[in-house]
Amino acid sequence: MAGKQLSTKTVVAIGIGAAVFVILGRFVSIPTGIPNTQIETSYAFLALMAVLFGPVAGALIGFIGHLIKDATTFGPWWSWIIVSGVVGLLIGFISNRLKVEEGDFGWKKITLFNAVQAGAQALGWFVIAPVLDIVIYAEPANKVFVQGIVAGISNIITVGVLGTIIIAAYAKTRSKSGSLSKETS
Repeated sequence: MAGKQLSTKTVVAIGIGAAVFVILGRFVSIPTGIPNTQIETSYAFLALMAVLFGPVAGALIGFIGHLIKDATTFGPWWSWIIVSGVVGLLIGFISNRLKVEEGDFGWKKITLFNAVQAGAQALGWFVIAPVLDIVIYAEPANKVFVQGIVAGISNIITVGVLGTIIIAAYAKTRSKSGSLSKETS
């Protein structure tokens, strides 16, 4: 049985999405005062791409984008790279329920989006990243849990505000299903 292949459109979206993730992560982030922890606008963009292209694209954009960003700075930090992929994956799972390409991103969908993104970020940054930091790098628990909590909270807020705004703006550019009517003479 042949596996489901990614469309050309999705593959291109992954490449462009990873590149934009890198640019935003490198040049449009705000230091928090906690070592190696910034407020990242790249996760709002990741959320948009995951919502538009689904979980596989979201996972790959987060993973590849974060990997390249780290590789061009201080070197790959695998625990956080993995979490970026997990966050993209989990947010992408709701793409079929949101259907923003149909032009509708009302309060129910905004609430669903933010519940899922907050849960994905919390799981990733409050639990997975710190545990992997301890397992992979033998980092001190108190340090990595503080970093994870700060990163998670800032990402939840950034995606909650900026992500919601850009997804809503995108949805407004799409025609609502059934919005056209036939003219009668």
